[in-house]
Amino acid sequence: MSERFEVAENERGIIRLFSVDLPPEQISAFAEKPLGEENDDTPWPLKEALGAQYLDLDFIELFPITNLTGLGLPGYMVEGLGIAEEDIAEDHARLSSLKGHILIVVSSAFGGFAQTLSPRAPLRWIGTYTEETAPVQFQPLPSETARGNVNTDTKPRPSNAAMSGRVAMAALLVLALLVVVLVWIAG
Repeated sequence: MSERFEVAENERGIIRLFSVDLPPEQISAFAEKPLGEENDDTPWPLKEALGAQYLDLDFIELFPITNLTGLGLPGYMVEGLGIAEEDIAEDHARLSSLKGHILIVVSSAFGGFAQTLSPRAPLRWIGTYTEETAPVQFQPLPSETARGNVNTDTKPRPSNAAMSGRVAMAALLVLALLVVVLVWIAG
């Protein structure tokens, strides 16, 4: 496989889809992450086949397409992954005809690290899709009580602690002045 994919630092909302060309009895050994530290160099076949430097198991899915009976892969992509129907419309027939196991890798799997993926067998790239996001809308606040006056010209009132500090400082100055007067009179 000669495809290379650039993963941007802090990438969000990108979903990469691969088929896994392995017999069912080999899937578990391929997908299973070995025990050890998060960033150790223990071989992990799935990570190596993906060509990733960092991969978080919590943000990948590897399962047989037969698990999606009734919904189908296109339906799962729309309903489960949040991809717009129009984004998969062109690939619908191809996605529906896939057999075997599928690997879904979402952006969070890369932990915010920039890297270059160079997938190889047994992975076969199917497509890259973007999660549908709601458009940002700036509308007036719905409640009259949520509306207010933001007046930046007024100074905030001093806190009780600040006022107590000022009174204590004035008392200390009066006492110091009194001590000076007593020392001057006595001397």
